[in-house]
Amino acid sequence: MINSFLSISWLILLPIIGSALLCTFKTKNEAHTKLVALGVSLITFAYSILFWCNFETNNVGYQFEEHKLWIPNWGISYHVGLDGLSLPFVVLTTFLISISILASFNSIKKRITEYMISFLVLESLLIGMFSSLDIILFYIFFESVLIPMFLIIGIWGGKRRIYASFKFFLYTLAGSLLMLIAILVIFWNVGSTDLSALMSVNFSKETQIWLWLAFFTAFAVKVPMWPVHTWLPDAHVEAPTAGSVMLAGILLKMGGYGLIRFSLPLFPEASIFFAPFVFTLSIIAIIYTSLVALVQTDMKKLIAYSSVAHMGFVTLGLFTFKIQGVQGAVMQMISHGLVSAALFLCVGLIYDRMHTREIKSYGGVVNVMPFYSFSFMVFMLASVGLPGTSGFVGEILVLISAFGYSPWLALLAGSSLILGAAYMLWLYKRVVFGEITHKSIQSLKDLTLRERCTLVPLLILVLILGIFPNVILDLTEKPVLELILPIKKALISINYQNDIGGINAG
Repeated sequence: MINSFLSISWLILLPIIGSALLCTFKTKNEAHTKLVALGVSLITFAYSILFWCNFETNNVGYQFEEHKLWIPNWGISYHVGLDGLSLPFVVLTTFLISISILASFNSIKKRITEYMISFLVLESLLIGMFSSLDIILFYIFFESVLIPMFLIIGIWGGKRRIYASFKFFLYTLAGSLLMLIAILVIFWNVGSTDLSALMSVNFSKETQIWLWLAFFTAFAVKVPMWPVHTWLPDAHVEAPTAGSVMLAGILLKMGGYGLIRFSLPLFPEASIFFAPFVFTLSIIAIIYTSLVALVQTDMKKLIAYSSVAHMGFVTLGLFTFKIQGVQGAVMQMISHGLVSAALFLCVGLIYDRMHTREIKSYGGVVNVMPFYSFSFMVFMLASVGLPGTSGFVGEILVLISAFGYSPWLALLAGSSLILGAAYMLWLYKRVVFGEITHKSIQSLKDLTLRERCTLVPLLILVLILGIFPNVILDLTEKPVLELILPIKKALISINYQNDIGGINAG
């Protein structure tokens, strides 16, 4: 009975229905608008938890599937479903949307209704993207996500919001156009865009290389990988706090999710061919952006650059083609979604009081905001991968997998642990510790009940996943094994051909 009650379509539609309610019954009472939006987001989150509670971990295939022909003449279908890989991202989306709406209660002063509608529409599109099992449907959701985020940055952002929003939009749109061309090529050659059908298609190596490059361009911009990462710091600095939460917490995961869902299983030979290239970009991102973070004077920019470094671990782990590396990459994405969201909230909470993000304007905050300082400390330590926090699990799994591939690769990636500790501890020292150097800090008050309600759930989850990582690892193990199986077969085939070539040469 519960399973018949669970429908992914309804999960996608719930925030849209909430948006329609806000449009239809638009009121001048801002408090009512905020409460309705929060209520809709919490109902959606609770509904998504039911999917998790009724998910069968031992089932390898997709669950809660809905498959209907959408455009019959073209064979394009509305095909959605969840597996152990997509489910955590759907729940993370519904959770962070609720946190974002609650965090915006006092910071947003204009066009409240439109702001809340933008977040609810964003939620629907993200759920649809993570649950799509047809590449045309995936592309529609993947691109549509840009619209509400473009509006959130462009309308409610900072002084350079127009520049940042257009840069974000143009970078991500341009990258995705190549993927659209690749999808059309697949359709013309296969006659289907359904993921289940495409998994049984063996493209030639030359075709795989061109298709892989097209998909990779779209996903690399979203991750974002070096050198197409420059839109991210600008977008973060200008976005409102809740916009940064969703940008770092969910939107950056779209690229990593796309790589593991589509690029690795559909184009295994091309993935193996380009692995050294991805390793090079990942290592540059990890080291270079960590060094750039060290010299930042704006707290938001520092955390934005650290996000690029952390996502470098994701791409590194994915292309080791090992269960530890891929699971570590998934764990890193989930952990980073929680930790980066919390860090941007911490910056937003103190910005609302001081109206500056310049690090030099702070010092001695612990003397007047002890709970805030404690929360900030936990999230900072999780960001640098302290054992017992969620940040440690993903990074150690990726490093173990990278070491099996090449000790030098693991050594270079591991340097980020030192650099990450340097810039995060330095940030924390300058903001929180020391004597109060500015009189305005003396008047600061610690977090309110509403503000604590935004940080405490994140605090609990970061610690729970650090102590009990199997909550995620058990869920993702079987789908990850299934998705990297084509890679394993391709590797065996390549090794066999090399052995034959060696014998013939001998």
